[in-house]
Amino acid sequence: METSPLQRRVTFALIVLVLVGLGVYLVGAARGSGARGAVSPAPHPTLTALPGAPPTSAATAVSAGVSPAPDIYQWLPFTQAGLAAAASVARQFGDAYGTFSYTQTAAEYAASLRSLTSAELTSQIMAAYSVPGVAAARTGARQVSAGTAAIQAIRAFGPTSLTFLIQITQDLTATSGRSQQVTQYAVTLTGSGTTWQVTDIELASAGNS
Repeated sequence: METSPLQRRVTFALIVLVLVGLGVYLVGAARGSGARGAVSPAPHPTLTALPGAPPTSAATAVSAGVSPAPDIYQWLPFTQAGLAAAASVARQFGDAYGTFSYTQTAAEYAASLRSLTSAELTSQIMAAYSVPGVAAARTGARQVSAGTAAIQAIRAFGPTSLTFLIQITQDLTATSGRSQQVTQYAVTLTGSGTTWQVTDIELASAGNS
């Protein structure tokens, strides 16, 4: 059966996730939407309402002789709470995506992803995890990975979508020993308000379409 472009992208991304660690094993044995704009990972000078930071009132700004920072969310298709919710889902997804064990079936691996991803993407990830050559390599190396995700930037956004650049760090254990791999992905979420789900993932170098 001919695979869809989404299935090929997801399969390739998951193969990279698994086989990069296997590459370390082999070397050791012989020895990581309507796009409208991008945001730097550095804190934006106008985003002053950060968790734990004291608010700066307009009166304080005026008394100090400076103009109050504009509310940039009035120009964006999502609220501050909506962005925070999407970012939380993206980080949880990245943690779960980079965490697996050679003892897990595809269904067991996908269990932690189901509440975060669309049904279609979940199916694509399970299919990629089950590719015979990938599964055999993972089992042969007795590979276990603990993933930790960090958002680096917003690549693009639209009225109902956000694409984050996410760095997933994997702490890998295999028969050859322990290693660490860092890979950057472009992860797209769709939704609105504070309800979001991941609908696409691929290597950041490939972009999201």
